[in-house]
Amino acid sequence: MQTQRHRRMGFTMPAEVETVEDFQLRARTWLAENMPKAGSLPIREGIDPEEQVWLDARDLQKKLFAGGFAGICFPKEYGGQGLTRPHQAAFNQESADYEMPVVLNVPSLAICSAMLLDMGSEDQKQKYIRGAISGELVLCQFLSEPSGGSDLAGLLTRAQRDGDTYIINGQKCWSTNAFAADFATCLVRTDWDAPKHRGLSMIIVPVHDPATHLQRVQMVNGSREFCEEFFTDLVVPAENLVGVENDGWTVGQRQLFFERQAVGGGSAYTSGNARARNTGHDAITPASLATRVGKNSDSAVRELVGWSHANDVVNTQVIKRVTVGMTSGEYPAHASSIMRLTGAETNQLRNDIMFEIAGEEAVVADLNDQAVLRQTGVAYLMRQAGSLGGGSTEMSRNMISERVLMMPRELAADRDVPFRDVRRGR
Repeated sequence: MQTQRHRRMGFTMPAEVETVEDFQLRARTWLAENMPKAGSLPIREGIDPEEQVWLDARDLQKKLFAGGFAGICFPKEYGGQGLTRPHQAAFNQESADYEMPVVLNVPSLAICSAMLLDMGSEDQKQKYIRGAISGELVLCQFLSEPSGGSDLAGLLTRAQRDGDTYIINGQKCWSTNAFAADFATCLVRTDWDAPKHRGLSMIIVPVHDPATHLQRVQMVNGSREFCEEFFTDLVVPAENLVGVENDGWTVGQRQLFFERQAVGGGSAYTSGNARARNTGHDAITPASLATRVGKNSDSAVRELVGWSHANDVVNTQVIKRVTVGMTSGEYPAHASSIMRLTGAETNQLRNDIMFEIAGEEAVVADLNDQAVLRQTGVAYLMRQAGSLGGGSTEMSRNMISERVLMMPRELAADRDVPFRDVRRGR
């Protein structure tokens, strides 16, 4: 029964595993001997800082793979360690003071690889999951489109079958870190005569192909992590189809399940702990920020700090409870939307409170002399991102009401209409 329950979560509990205590001790020794301390990586001359992050991440992932600490919860047959969540938690604790390739967690490992573990062919698992775990490949996802964001099933990118290949034309947008990826799981339309949810297929496509024009999108915080892609007769082999043709909605829903888990903080496939670093905005809490700006004795500020901390504690407990419920089968897979929703709202509240504590200095602070204040202001500008990644909070609420609480579904007039007959913006 225990093995079946864990298999539903995307991994199998091995019959006999190394104890968590022995594993943690081994990890502690190996990390001290092999991994650089946080903040100690040298700057690569002539390399864009964002690109350096990815070059470093690949190198670090290769070290973890060689040392037997990559893909801790992934099966051994695909390059992982075949261990459990407690093993992963122990490794996260031990690795907190070291450089870790955390950018590879989302979407490469925790979303794309996790989905392929459940839905991919054996060849796809061997190539893409093993490649991602070993650091040889980085995966991303091509889902959203200008006309298909929240209404993902309304996408227009098409794939035409031509013998043993597919020819893809269309556009994707808001693709996280696609510039650094090698392959993407791409949701496309393969049947225009089927209703919109039943004419989709998931196909693995190369990111850097002459038939794909990729451009990066600069955000308000200066980041260029998001990309948009334009496909003009992109040819990919039919063997890159994930699952069954025209059943891409099933595959896509599984991928979104893992995205909600990852964004909500409940994924078994994320490794390392970015918030444990001693540098950067993630290391700053409302309490430490209040001390930095000299407001730690202000009763109103102390109330805000307490409010934020209470929400963090509740969110952590929600993640644990929902994870246990889904693992045991008590909760359906769609309960991952609960973690997604509470995580987004907790993060938004934290950023709101930190901005209120920092005050106007967070807007005008100098990047070099007052980096923490400046980063607090920038994080405030980007606070809504967590409410959009993995689907909007409104979508999460709908998912919880319809798929978890089993309330009546919203009316969808186009549900059974052939997609070519559905009215849409031109």
